[in-house]
Amino acid sequence: MFRTNESRSDRIIRIILGLIALGLAFNHVGGNVGTWVFGIVATLAIITGITGVCALYKLIGVNTCPIRK
Repeated sequence: MFRTNESRSDRIIRIILGLIALGLAFNHVGGNVGTWVFGIVATLAIITGITGVCALYKLIGVNTCPIRK
């Protein structure tokens, strides 16, 4: 459906940072809005890292995926 627009290194960085952010969000569970927002952003980073498709990249026309020959 969607073409991959993230390079392998971009995906790995997103997953690692997303897991760190998700761990920090769960560490500070208290019900405040900041924790929820932090958790949602972390989850989105992990999902885009796994799928290799970033909607924001597509919106602004960025593609870090190398050209396949």
